[in-house]
Amino acid sequence: EVQLQASGGGLVQPGGSLRLSCAGSGFTFDDYVIGWFRQAPGKEREGVSCIRSTNGRTYYKKSVKDRFIISMDNAKNTVYLQMDNLQPEDTGVYYCAAEILRYGLDYRLALPRPAANYDYWGQGTQVTVSS
Repeated sequence: EVQLQASGGGLVQPGGSLRLSCAGSGFTFDDYVIGWFRQAPGKEREGVSCIRSTNGRTYYKKSVKDRFIISMDNAKNTVYLQMDNLQPEDTGVYYCAAEILRYGLDYRLALPRPAANYDYWGQGTQVTVSS
């Protein structure tokens, strides 16, 4: 059974940093995308960043580019989201998700991936940026 476990959220002041982790278990797939989404109170869920397992291609939402870095440790089956210079608008519940790809390793995949494409979701981790 595939499971995703998101962790690392917390309360931080503006300008601070957090590192989120998404640990996967039961993964036997070669090609997949791990995405990070967030949902602020009263707002729709939005995609923040994603990474493809085979070639490391990444995507960042414009508002987090240059502040967030997504990375993957295949040996640990874990994807990280390093978030620096956090701002109040980054507040929300952050979720990680996995889309299992079946196109072939040479397929040039368009990023970001729609939320509806993701096969597995982890529980959320709360990020609160406030002074």
